[in-house]
Amino acid sequence: MFKRSFLIVSLLLVACLPALSGRVEAAEPLAVSSPDGKLTISFALKANPQPYLPGLRAYYRVSYGTTLIVSDSPLGLDFLGTSALDQDFEVVRTDRQKHDSTWENHFGAQRTVPDRYNQLTVSLRERRAPGRRMDVIFRAYNEGVAFRYFLPKQEAIEKFALASENTGFYFAHDATAYALNMGRFNTHNEGEYLPIKLTDIKPVSIINLPLLVQVLGGPWVALLEADLNDYAGMYVGGVAGIPNALISKLSYPPRKRDLADTLSTGEYNKLEQPVLGTTPKATPWRVLMVAPTPGRLIETNYLILNLNPPCALADTSWITPGKAAWDWWVGGYATNVDFKPGMNTATMKHYIDFAAAHHLPLMLIDGGWSSAGDPGSDGDITKSTPEIDLPEILSHAKQKGVKVMLWVDYRPLNKQIDEAFALYEKWGMAGIKVDSMNRDDQEMVNYYQQWVRKAAEHHLTVDLHGAFKGTGLCRTYPNLLNREAVMGMEYSKWSQRVTPEYDVTLPFTRMLAGPMDYTPGGFRNTARGQFKINDPLPYTQGTRAHQLAAYVVYEAPLVMVSDYPEAYQDGLGIEFIEKVPTVWDETKVLSGEVAKYIVTARQKGKNWYLGAMTNWDPRDVAIPLSFLGSGEYEAQIFADGADADKVATSVSVTRKRVRSGEKLAVHLASGGGVAIIFTPAGR
Repeated sequence: MFKRSFLIVSLLLVACLPALSGRVEAAEPLAVSSPDGKLTISFALKANPQPYLPGLRAYYRVSYGTTLIVSDSPLGLDFLGTSALDQDFEVVRTDRQKHDSTWENHFGAQRTVPDRYNQLTVSLRERRAPGRRMDVIFRAYNEGVAFRYFLPKQEAIEKFALASENTGFYFAHDATAYALNMGRFNTHNEGEYLPIKLTDIKPVSIINLPLLVQVLGGPWVALLEADLNDYAGMYVGGVAGIPNALISKLSYPPRKRDLADTLSTGEYNKLEQPVLGTTPKATPWRVLMVAPTPGRLIETNYLILNLNPPCALADTSWITPGKAAWDWWVGGYATNVDFKPGMNTATMKHYIDFAAAHHLPLMLIDGGWSSAGDPGSDGDITKSTPEIDLPEILSHAKQKGVKVMLWVDYRPLNKQIDEAFALYEKWGMAGIKVDSMNRDDQEMVNYYQQWVRKAAEHHLTVDLHGAFKGTGLCRTYPNLLNREAVMGMEYSKWSQRVTPEYDVTLPFTRMLAGPMDYTPGGFRNTARGQFKINDPLPYTQGTRAHQLAAYVVYEAPLVMVSDYPEAYQDGLGIEFIEKVPTVWDETKVLSGEVAKYIVTARQKGKNWYLGAMTNWDPRDVAIPLSFLGSGEYEAQIFADGADADKVATSVSVTRKRVRSGEKLAVHLASGGGVAIIFTPAGR
């Protein structure tokens, strides 16, 4: 008995020796699993054969149940002027943590947000001099996995210029992706998410995030990033010689040609690197959301928020989400009015009157109100043009109970930010729409942080246009209500690209990164084959019920009511727009297929709201009502009219008593939809 006990104690001591000596051999993978045990992300130091790079390198892999999703994928950072930090490591320390909490999101799609994960930190050190150190932090949530690099403060790395981040995403099986391929860095991130096999993504490709991946015979995976702060935005490209493999690419800054003749070659090269920094330094999170269905990814996109710091604002009561009247879509058109429509005081007051009459809390005055009236202009954003009497407009809005937001170009904003924000607060403005950035290099990322932080100091909300995709900043600064980074309905003014098929692709792709300013509400709806381009008075593709459903399907705490006031005079549909909320207590995606259709239900208080949209294929859908509470509900149904496949403005408005557990049969016309309000009976 003594000998056996001695042996057990000896083995325990041997097992502890590496940690006690400050060095952990990592021949066996280190792993961490999600709280429900379904997802596992593991780490190992390996010397893999070709086509992998030679040497002992750091790799991670991800599995979902018994399915390997991501096989050995490299980790590493490459610096300007010194060797890459990507091989010949030893593990010097590991740390494990658990976290289980919830937090309240008053400005999103899910009021009570679960935040549960298990975390593993692996501390690495180069075996060779100068012995640089790097931590890799892994988190496993039920909703997905995430990891980031952390460079501790150290003499071997103080100031640095990061040339690239060599993070791989080597999918283990054949897979099809839905990808936004803008083909370059620094764009407005507006385009179609088209199906492509991972094997067809080339090393020269520059693919935007989010990227939706359907693993053959396995789950759905979305690749995103979170907590993008003082860093460059991430894209991905293919890997030569390895099928289904992707590698990170960081956005480069725009070339500073005016400095090329005044700086040394070394100084200029540093300006051309994606990231300049000092230690300690954490990178953004690299995120793989994982779910058995694409709809479940939509329900759990709060994972991106969880990976950001908590709210930095002590008081958020002043933040005003909601629907906004908007002059840009058809601001130069009106009927039966005694003024010439356009960017003038009379038109803005007309839109404010419309907002007040239909219980819209906001009015967004777009470009043209100041001398900085066009994207790229460099005017004064503290003074209005002679055609705009801002004091009169603001006084009129206050009398009507409507708050006003103003469009600004980012260039004059950067020059006048303190003066402008103080003035806007004095005027009683609700917020600003910042436009024309079209970049996600490190400098621009830092501008975003500065704008939303300073806007919050002056009680201003922010809507970002010409923007990069969401990375969860709206958790830390919830005054950031929305951003574009989407080919929205504005494209119908000059193209045929915004189709019903595109509309039902967006929720499964771009919307995984958070709110998107698609700007729905067009009421000149056209059936298939009837659409025509008409910039001054634009049309939309698909039915009116399809447009109404977008107010539920699309996540947008701040959302436009895009058409001109007289377009809503027939009343068919405006009642739903008046009633539908923009922030929610709960979200459920009841069914859907990427690029085909979607059915989404969202709860606010005791009421539920449902939106269903289809592509050009008509379809009959039996909607399960299990999401409803007990008792009877009255359903107010705004559906495609019987002739909506030919007359897209046709809407049928009916009422019906329903209960949880039943199924509600609806017909969606070609390019159609349905929007429903469920109210507990007797209210």
